[in-house]
Amino acid sequence: MTGGCPVDHTNPSASCPVEHSSTPSTSSWSRFLSGAPSSSHAPLSTDRETSSIPRPNDGNWVYPSEAQFFAAMARKNHNPQAADMKTIVPIHNAVNERAWAEILKWEAGRGGEACGGIKLVNFQGKPNERSPKARWKMLLGYSAPFDRHDWIVDRCGVRTRYIIDFYTGHSRGSPDNNLSFYLDVRPALDNLEGVKMRAQHFFGRWFGSSSA
Repeated sequence: MTGGCPVDHTNPSASCPVEHSSTPSTSSWSRFLSGAPSSSHAPLSTDRETSSIPRPNDGNWVYPSEAQFFAAMARKNHNPQAADMKTIVPIHNAVNERAWAEILKWEAGRGGEACGGIKLVNFQGKPNERSPKARWKMLLGYSAPFDRHDWIVDRCGVRTRYIIDFYTGHSRGSPDNNLSFYLDVRPALDNLEGVKMRAQHFFGRWFGSSSA
């Protein structure tokens, strides 16, 4: 899946906050395909799950169905298997919910409640573009993230870009079955608000300040 959620934006009913302005050459989610040929076509659900992530105008963003996810990966020649969708789609949705939960931690106490809470304006998947922090961690010997998103969040008219690096690992004991995810979520340092938030977070972490 390139660009985050594999939703065809030529369809106006496909509500997913993804900006498809770039087309990376690799899919961040194709790595979770089993690669095993299916003996028969498993039925694909067209049901879509509503996220907990508010839209800028009204309601919440809606995740793609199994059928949409499969069709998008097939269009991009990733050889998806229908049976894999029952695993990949819930993982995709859960990981995005975790990303939003981490953003809510950053935004806590910053006044978003005054206008009904923060909203996700859009996001862009950048699986082939390493963030400066990810590149630095790779130099230190850490594995590369399997995906990167940039999320634009609106807080009562103030927009903040968040960088999210997605990492995978395995729990101890049963590496084949206990796939785990680590999300490194933080405001980008491209404006004064992001710099202020990161500074407050740093000093709060090391000196016990109550600021984010």
